[in-house]
Amino acid sequence: MKTTDTSAWQRFVFSPSGNTQLPLLIESLGFNPDQEKIDRPQGYPCYHWLQTEAGEGIMSYGHDKFTLTRGSGVLLPPGMPHAYESAKDHRWTTFFLTFGGEAAGSILSAFGIRDAHFFRWELDSPIAYFLGEMIESFGTGPDLFGLEASVNAYRFLGLLGRFGQVSNPSVSRNMEKLAPLLRWMEVHYDNADIGLDDLAGVLEVSGRHLSKLFQNTFDLSPYAYLVQMRIHKAKEKLAADSIQTVAAIAQQTGFRDTSHFIATFRKHTGMTPQQFRRLH
Repeated sequence: MKTTDTSAWQRFVFSPSGNTQLPLLIESLGFNPDQEKIDRPQGYPCYHWLQTEAGEGIMSYGHDKFTLTRGSGVLLPPGMPHAYESAKDHRWTTFFLTFGGEAAGSILSAFGIRDAHFFRWELDSPIAYFLGEMIESFGTGPDLFGLEASVNAYRFLGLLGRFGQVSNPSVSRNMEKLAPLLRWMEVHYDNADIGLDDLAGVLEVSGRHLSKLFQNTFDLSPYAYLVQMRIHKAKEKLAADSIQTVAAIAQQTGFRDTSHFIATFRKHTGMTPQQFRRLH
């Protein structure tokens, strides 16, 4: 998995005088390590995709308001009034993609994407890092006619249609309730002693109520979500550091012993940690 330099603001703008015969025309693509507040009462002239890489933000459009945490994003059609900003003065890191073209609407419809939609996905989904890889590829050479950008945008929308789960206002409200716990998990995932009571205690709710919230929001139990997060963290460490042992990474990501880590990793990825490391 490729990673993006989280300190550098990056933006690629594509000339409108390029190949207008392409079904998708990319206007801009970028990465913002410290997303500023945006208010667009007239909307944006193109389709606008925004996803969270780190931190969280608040997006509002129409009568709906959504919390954009890692593993979520929103697609807005041209001209829809909207506003977004970092949540609670925390740093919010985002990827963005704006696009148009005569076939944009029909392509989105073909992928089952219509109107404005809030999406969420699993932390290790290809959606999570696809735009980062697009940015890296454009940094290595010119795309004179916009063809590569158009093809990649089509692939991204296909991934969104395949892996992105369309959410709704009730799910968004659940996300707002769960946001403090999700941030807590990001800090404490390495503690192997965490149980349901500990998780429920962060929000000061019962374990039964917390389980219902997670099931309605993620279709997972709280502990299953935590395990997914631990596997995601383990993948990051395996890919970034070839020196640390599997046993050390197991301990750092909240697993009581190496054999349990290996078995759980294989169940979630279809390969052992060592096999994953060799591929990355």
